[in-house]
Amino acid sequence: MSKITEEVEVLALPIVNELALELVDVEFLKEGRDWFLRVYIDTQEGNIDILQCAQVSERLSEELDRVDPIPQNYFLEVSSPGAERPLKKEQDFEKAVGQYIYVKTYEPVKDMKEFEGHLLVNEPDAIELQIRIKTRTLTVRIEKQKIAVARYAIDFSA
Repeated sequence: MSKITEEVEVLALPIVNELALELVDVEFLKEGRDWFLRVYIDTQEGNIDILQCAQVSERLSEELDRVDPIPQNYFLEVSSPGAERPLKKEQDFEKAVGQYIYVKTYEPVKDMKEFEGHLLVNEPDAIELQIRIKTRTLTVRIEKQKIAVARYAIDFSA
């Protein structure tokens, strides 16, 4: 995580905690000529609304103006993580057990780098996914250090 996203997370956490929300992720990205600071929030139930996003945006904007951790101009966006919410923290993986997820790895596991399936097991250093390849159902164990991206996925086969 970059220094800027770490600093923003420190500023955002007290705000989201006070509002009984969850800080899902913070991104600071350049798109074209513009910089975007994106803060993703949610509720435990997964039903964040636009008023909650506006509250966090307003309060976080004030804190960012006060502390001024970002030297360049940027756009602040506070939003829901969406249906394909990222899995980054240990508690994210724990909540996702039994759910359909997408995983991309840094290096091949069983000759593949992309997987979609149901998360069967979450351990401190590995996960197990049940995936389908054509007509076969397989269980794949993936070490967490090999995971580049993990997120919820929409199962179109159901």
